[in-house]
Amino acid sequence: MANKQIDFTEKIKSALFGIAVGDALGIPFESEPRSNLKEKPVNDMVGYGNHLQPAGTWSDDSSLTFCLAESLCNGFNIQDIANKFCKWFYEGYWTPYGEPFDIGNTTLEAVIRLKHGVNPVEAGGFYESSNGNGSLMRILPLVFYLENLLISEQFDITHKVSSITHAHIRSQMACGLYLQFAIEILRGNKLFGAYEKMKQTVLSYYSKPPFSSELKHFSRILNANISDLSGEDIVSDGYVVSTLEASIWCLLTTENFKDAVLKAVNLGEDTDTTGAVTGGLAGMLYGYDNIPKEWINKIARKEDIENLAERLGATI
Repeated sequence: MANKQIDFTEKIKSALFGIAVGDALGIPFESEPRSNLKEKPVNDMVGYGNHLQPAGTWSDDSSLTFCLAESLCNGFNIQDIANKFCKWFYEGYWTPYGEPFDIGNTTLEAVIRLKHGVNPVEAGGFYESSNGNGSLMRILPLVFYLENLLISEQFDITHKVSSITHAHIRSQMACGLYLQFAIEILRGNKLFGAYEKMKQTVLSYYSKPPFSSELKHFSRILNANISDLSGEDIVSDGYVVSTLEASIWCLLTTENFKDAVLKAVNLGEDTDTTGAVTGGLAGMLYGYDNIPKEWINKIARKEDIENLAERLGATI
């Protein structure tokens, strides 16, 4: 049992640092056109750039991820998750240097509603235009709570946690796909085996209304092998489906953590979130020891993240 607990804590540590590293790699290049990065590719973790932050700085992607992980240390309570999101925005909780930055509009609007007492599952944007990647980027810690639950509970909880900031059914489903992939990786499946198992589970669950009408938006992932697409076919903007496609594509077309996250960042545009979403899965797949140490050592609040992983591992 002790070894199993240590392994599980390592998976959490790998996921949290995978997200933070991918995020920090992308932050200096956020909004950079792909054409610029083709001419001068990102190959290391650097500072400043487009956000004028030192190397190793992570954004709201990681902040909200850590808020979710922190809340799960005390079990699952959606109101507590919402409270921590408010604490992040209003008090600088789980930020690298005490102040939040790089906040998406849909997330911002939801947090303001939460502060005014709106029920967490009703706070998120529910319009089609609200389908940014702001819930996908922070959802991964939930995998460690969900893994042993019934499939119906896994999806229901995933949808509720997405809805705190992003309540449109497409955002909920994107989180569902991502976490089902993560569950299969957590269970030790090989990469392409995990991908196929995820597709089977998701297609089975989402084949009924109200989800079935939205499945067409995920057809490149679910009805084919997205790794067969070329880089020109992959979009890396802030749309939730684009980010999900890009992260899975980067994972399936590389063979180690470093190549996966650099490929994600070098797609350009929403570099920090594509890096973070890719990095979380890549961290789980390849393990903490395969994340470059020189990158981990640059990460802001490294010891706090390690402590968070240990506490969540002990709770789970």
